[in-house]
Amino acid sequence: MNAPLFERVALIGLGLIGSSIAWAAKRRGLAGEIVGHARSAETRAKAAELGFCDRVCETAAEAATGADLVILCVPIGVCGAVAAEISAVLKPGAIVSDVGSVKASLIADVAPHIPEGVHFVPAHPIAGTEHSGPESGFAELFDDRWCILTPLAGASAGPVDRLQAFWEGLGAKIDRMDPEHHDLVLAVTSHVPHVIAYTMVGVADHLRRVTDSEVIKFSAAGFRDFTRIAASDPTMWRDVFLNNREATLDILGRFTEELFMLQRAIRMGDGDYLQDYFTHTREIRRGIIEAGQDTPAPDFGRRGPARPDREE
Repeated sequence: MNAPLFERVALIGLGLIGSSIAWAAKRRGLAGEIVGHARSAETRAKAAELGFCDRVCETAAEAATGADLVILCVPIGVCGAVAAEISAVLKPGAIVSDVGSVKASLIADVAPHIPEGVHFVPAHPIAGTEHSGPESGFAELFDDRWCILTPLAGASAGPVDRLQAFWEGLGAKIDRMDPEHHDLVLAVTSHVPHVIAYTMVGVADHLRRVTDSEVIKFSAAGFRDFTRIAASDPTMWRDVFLNNREATLDILGRFTEELFMLQRAIRMGDGDYLQDYFTHTREIRRGIIEAGQDTPAPDFGRRGPARPDREE
């Protein structure tokens, strides 16, 4: 058996992503020991019961002590506070990373608390489901999904390469971006689609009150997909929008312009415009399937045995 990449990995936050990292790391023998911490005593107890951590600690500082890799798997809005809490116990030469879907503001919050001799390498696995909590994790979550690393300017190559090897060991494919570009890309591919989903579900809820539950009763596939997306963790998404405001508002502005053009085409009966527009966007969907980021199966593969829906 090969030696583990890290002797001790500390996971601060034991929800879907944290628990999935633990299961995937155990599957491939990437860590000699996995220790974890969650703020909630209930979550800590459940994590201990499930057994994906070798030790579950009462505090973040206890979990981070002596760890070679510390991954912050907590909401973006508290990453800075957690970094401040663990700063004094971080081992020289250790790597600190995260899983947040916004990078620029998170780096600004966390980097000041990283001591000399400790390497901060931000990361974002593009994987998830609408479920949360320690019982929702599974080892295959990151298989063939992308993980984006956003190293700081001047970062040492060794720690970045080592973290990349860890994520590849978890099953992920790797890309590297600067933080600002990452935040713009994610505003397009994840953040604004979630705003739209939350908004559409809100509109439908208002209409449901008018139509006496018919919106729910007769929901078609498009609305079901909106409700799946809108079922994601509200704390996480609150923090995403508060911390990626500029990019989200930029893409929302562009979306509004596109929506206006579609409104005009529908109002004017411009079938040629609608045909061309929908043909082009259909090709984008085909590109996603060809890139291996979803399945062409009927009903998006959701018929038959249940499978986890990936998002973010």
